[in-house]
Parts: sequence; C-alpha cells; structure tokens
Amino acid sequence: MTTRGVLYVHSSPRALCPHIEWAVAAVLGNSRVGLDWTRQPASPGTWRAELSWQGEAATASQLASALRGSHLLRYEVTADPGPGADGERYSCTPDLGIYHAVTGPHGDIMIRENQLRAAAARAAAGESDLQAEVARLLGKPWDDELEPFRHAGEGAPVRWLHQVV
Repeated sequence: MTTRGVLYVHSSPRALCPHIEWAVAAVLGNSRVGLDWTRQPASPGTWRAELSWQGEAATASQLASALRGSHLLRYEVTADPGPGADGERYSCTPDLGIYHAVTGPHGDIMIRENQLRAAAARAAAGESDLQAEVARLLGKPWDDELEPFRHAGEGAPVRWLHQVV
C-alpha cells in the first residue's frame, strides 16, 4: 500500500544539506534527490526545503529516522491517511527531540486510550499537570517551537514574540 506525504526541513546548517538529500534518496530508493534550498530567515545561517513524496506506508517513519541523528535540524514529516492506514506526523527540534503522532483523515491528532490513561495517572499521582500532559500528547511544545520556522519563508513576515516579565 502506498501513501504520500511531505518532508519539511525547517532549518539546517548548509553543511548538512547534501547529507539530508542523501538520506532522503536512500529512503525513497532514488539515486539522487535534489531539494530546492532557500534561506531560513527565522534562523540566520540556516536553510529550509520541502519535498512531497510518495511511498510505502512506512516511509514517513523511515524519513524521520534517517534524519533524527543530527541535533542541528528542525524538521517535520507527514504521511496522509489512506485505506487501512492512519496518517502520521513526526516533528523534531534540537531542544525537544522527536515527536510522533497518529493523525486521522482530517488531520486531527489521535490520542490513544493508553496514552490518555497514563497521562491521567501521572497527574493524579501529582507527578505532573493534566493540561501539560495533554498538551505534550498533542505536540504543542513542538508546534510552539516550529511555528516561526513554518511561516518564515522567503518574503513571508516573521513575527517574533518576546516574553515580558
């Protein structure tokens, strides 16, 4: 069964760009993948690219795994849901590491029962706050960190938020 998705490299040092292309080519079974790299204004000195792909259902996880070795990248990999397969979303930042979620046909993040039970148990035991647990299950920390990079394409306005104490 095949699916399709998108790889978003939100920020990469220039020196890693060819390595990313080689890793993606290896996963997709192509001899060469050439990404269209543009400057990332949200992080001067880094580059961004995106690639629409089509492949087997496991392609998203393989792409995320191939890129996870570098602690200098910000990226996301999505896979569309299809007959007999849920969608997926992987997000990765240098500070937070990798996040994985199953997505439904409308793009909603699907939280599994065991995940929700574990979060509720940690909150009931006083180990954490339930709202923080649910936010983490939904990928909010990753979304918060990646949002400026998602919208900082060439010519797109960048809005910087500063914490005021």
